[in-house]
Amino acid sequence: MIHELLDNSVLTIVMDRAEKKNALVPKMYNDMAIAIENAPLAEVKVIVIKGAGGCFTAGNDVPEFLRSVKEGPGNVNETYRFMKALLHCPLPVVAQVEGLAIGIGSTMLLHCDFVLCHKNTRFSMPFINLGLVPEYSSSYIIPRVAGHLMAAELLMLGNPFDAQQAMRCGFVTSIHTADLDAAVNDIAEALAKKPAHALQQTKALLKQDTKNIAKHIDDELKVFVEAMQSEAATEAFTAFVEKRAVNYDKFK
Repeated sequence: MIHELLDNSVLTIVMDRAEKKNALVPKMYNDMAIAIENAPLAEVKVIVIKGAGGCFTAGNDVPEFLRSVKEGPGNVNETYRFMKALLHCPLPVVAQVEGLAIGIGSTMLLHCDFVLCHKNTRFSMPFINLGLVPEYSSSYIIPRVAGHLMAAELLMLGNPFDAQQAMRCGFVTSIHTADLDAAVNDIAEALAKKPAHALQQTKALLKQDTKNIAKHIDDELKVFVEAMQSEAATEAFTAFVEKRAVNYDKFK
């Protein structure tokens, strides 16, 4: 479900569940975390993250997530490990985004260094509509890069947004059409040719707020895990799986 390609010091991590729009399950999070953690030891200079089949990721696999909601607070260890691995990665990370970038498919982009997306990509952080709260420090980062009003629109309404709005909100470096693959390859190759130590030190200097971001990830996660047990979250996920309308009386 995750495969890796290493070429000229560029490690490409591919989320590969194309038949499920690359919806993420715990093993995928764990495998991506391990790949990111091990990359500096494998003479990798640049990491590229992408999805298979013309889709980035539809976010968490909903039936899998619903099982964790029913069974208790859920095992978030793999997700948390991935979050921390990407947050603390010393190497430049390039995201190639197309199709869908839902939930963590959007929030993980806030922790990448370059985000190149197709013009038709659809982004969404629908946490509020699922009875949940923002995650991956999105409620900390987005107000700082896009302003409170835009952050409120994205996180309190939870509506999908397009590539142009993603760029305005600080999610996206550039927008592409048929040249997305070539553009990602060009940036990855350019970065791989830079002096490795200077490149990593530059990234470290750019990420001086990592401690505050890491703390906010933990603060959000505590509330997120509690929200997973709420009647609203259970109803929202059950309605999704059963393909029926949500009973909004349970959102009170």
